[in-house]
Amino acid sequence: MAALTETVRPLDADLLRRHDVAGPRYTSYPTADRFVEAYQPPQHLQALAQRGAAQPLSVYVHVPFCEQLCYYCACNKVITKHHERAQPYLDQLEVEMDLVAGALGGHAPVSQLHLGGGSPTFLSDAELGSLMAALRRRFRLLSGAELSIELDPRTVDAARLAHLKSLGFNRLSFGVQDFDAAVQKAVHRVQPFESVAALMLAARGLGFTSLSVDLIYGLPAQTTQSFARTIAQVAGLRPDRIAMYAYAHLPQRFKPQRRIVAELLPPAGDKLAMLSGAISALLGEGYAYIGMDHFALPDDPLAIAKRQGLLHRNFQGYSTQPDCDLIGLGVSAISRVGATYAQNAKTLEEYEDALHQRQLPVQRGLALTRDDLLRRAVIMALMCQGRVEFESIAASYLVDVPAYFAPELERLAQLAGQGLVVLEPAAIQVTPLGWYFVRAIAMVFDRYLQADVSRERFSKII
Repeated sequence: MAALTETVRPLDADLLRRHDVAGPRYTSYPTADRFVEAYQPPQHLQALAQRGAAQPLSVYVHVPFCEQLCYYCACNKVITKHHERAQPYLDQLEVEMDLVAGALGGHAPVSQLHLGGGSPTFLSDAELGSLMAALRRRFRLLSGAELSIELDPRTVDAARLAHLKSLGFNRLSFGVQDFDAAVQKAVHRVQPFESVAALMLAARGLGFTSLSVDLIYGLPAQTTQSFARTIAQVAGLRPDRIAMYAYAHLPQRFKPQRRIVAELLPPAGDKLAMLSGAISALLGEGYAYIGMDHFALPDDPLAIAKRQGLLHRNFQGYSTQPDCDLIGLGVSAISRVGATYAQNAKTLEEYEDALHQRQLPVQRGLALTRDDLLRRAVIMALMCQGRVEFESIAASYLVDVPAYFAPELERLAQLAGQGLVVLEPAAIQVTPLGWYFVRAIAMVFDRYLQADVSRERFSKII
């Protein structure tokens, strides 16, 4: 694994431009756009029953509500100032928990819990407490479990942070995106640096294990100079982790983005400069690059797992948790159970209607083929360990790896010529430079993507 710790040479602008193409983030393989409506609640119930409750789970709960619309947002959300809408949704979440827990056949242990959205902090303190109590009644949250929640800094104060700590949360994710006032106005999300800084200071004082910050580059009114200032401000706050995503402007798919003035979007060259400058700045501030736009301080468990080759990846992104099944609860949430994926209804009405009938709200999914499982193993090895050992793949899936993936290895040779991978006789090794383009490397093994002419459904790599 020594190659992964080498110093990477400065990112070449031409290389960044060459790989500025649309592609999946591979929180799953096959990706969610390949799910089919033929996969319905009976199949999911069967997968849950076959799995049982013995092994630890990861659980994700989707809370769709937000008070205000952020123009860049592509999440599944419900914009409302009527907080009374939350309780009926929480009631239906409990019905879904009952159905899932019953199918599992026991009080399943949970090693990772994440509340996302939307804005989970749309819920009141009492509602958050009720939700956590409901989860604990159906699942067994293990000692030392990772309990995280996404925060809209505009909806919390120090007292709310203390309440979250009392509920057992140990990790907080702050949705920042950008600190520049002009950018915040352009995307309809105004939150001064000083307020976020005060919240992070309060969270440190309360003893939260990990604080992370989400950023987006390529937003309207952003410049290379303004984003560099945001990066410097964030680095000064020393969050344990930083996630830095490229903005994908797809107004034809995401209605809120139609409010963005396209003329204010930075040109492609500036966007590349933002990425390159941010990477250099964060590395200079002592952050380790984890992969897929994620950074962590060297003593963070994520950075340690990266160095030790122990990273994992699920629908929440990179994780230190051992590879395990994921139960998704709530509207649009996705579950991974064994060799299956299942996604809930995407609208609140369809989700709640199914649960009123005491049926799982699964609307589509996928039972993976042998080829899917094989390619998932290869893609996740690339995304997480940066290395694929042919012998281990051959032993698990009984294939001659060089023969099975001959076309893919031929395409990888081009990336090897660019210094992104090393093709060894019995392995594929991602280089330190290649970590910045690991999506492009993984895409080579995506059978669906290689056969698909249109990639507009995905964000760009850069």
